[in-house]
Amino acid sequence: MTRYIVRRLLLTVLVIFGVIFIVFTILSLTPGDPGRLILGQMAKQEAVDQLNHELGYDLPFLTRFVNYLKDIVFHLDFGNSYTSGRPVFDEIMARFPITLRLALFSALFSAIIGVVLGVLAAVKQYSLLDGVCSVAAMIFASAPDFWVGLILLLIFALKLHLLPPFGVADWTGYILPVATLTLFCSAGFLRLTRSSMLEVIRQDYIRMARAKGAGSRIVIWRHALKNALLPVLTAIGMNFGALFGGAVTTEMVFALPGLGTMIVTAVKTKDIPLAMAGTIFIAVLYCLIMLAVDVIQAFVDPRVKAKYAGGKG
Repeated sequence: MTRYIVRRLLLTVLVIFGVIFIVFTILSLTPGDPGRLILGQMAKQEAVDQLNHELGYDLPFLTRFVNYLKDIVFHLDFGNSYTSGRPVFDEIMARFPITLRLALFSALFSAIIGVVLGVLAAVKQYSLLDGVCSVAAMIFASAPDFWVGLILLLIFALKLHLLPPFGVADWTGYILPVATLTLFCSAGFLRLTRSSMLEVIRQDYIRMARAKGAGSRIVIWRHALKNALLPVLTAIGMNFGALFGGAVTTEMVFALPGLGTMIVTAVKTKDIPLAMAGTIFIAVLYCLIMLAVDVIQAFVDPRVKAKYAGGKG
């Protein structure tokens, strides 16, 4: 099992390095320069060139990339924001709690709703409940999350005036964004849980448990669900990690000052240190979450334990 975790850690490091290189390359190819951003459009070109030289922006691409890696690896220095002048992690930590709450509650509610409805739809296959759940899942899985958010915003905020249309002044500001992401994510969990449960309940050991007189609830919730949740567990972890960076459109629809909105704004304004630090932060979070999911699945799934206990892979 130790070998399994070490391999996942090495893979995580490679993924993070790849993310840093790709994002740094894209930001370097976009038009504009930090000197003009910091000094403004009315500044003289000589002053802009001098500032770009001080920032090292006039150096070759590979030199700038290596210098950036040295700063973050050896000094943990991600630089200051070109826009505000503050350390980039001060900006990130100010916005991270909003994105964390949004991702946490969305992942929790979508997992509960999707798994429970998926199990019920599988147990009552071809029933009215199964049909309604399947149709609703296809609708919300295919509908863009920003469209769902706009519909909820129109109904509950602008028409009924029950909830605030934007911002997070209090807990009610999270209801519509969380509902938007929950509807979108739970649809995928419902379909995955349903298909996984249908596959498991047709296995021989389930028939054997029924033949021995085990009750339907015990067979479904104790025996079948445990094995059916293995692929769902991975999907829940991936979804939770993706919500940190993938909820950008939802944050922008509801004007939430989270990480997604911050990164989009940093890219638009060519604020390279802030965009890089925000992307790296989300990438590290995602990789750590997936590492935790892999480790949990390794302990839960006997096939993984047997593979590494036997010295294979």
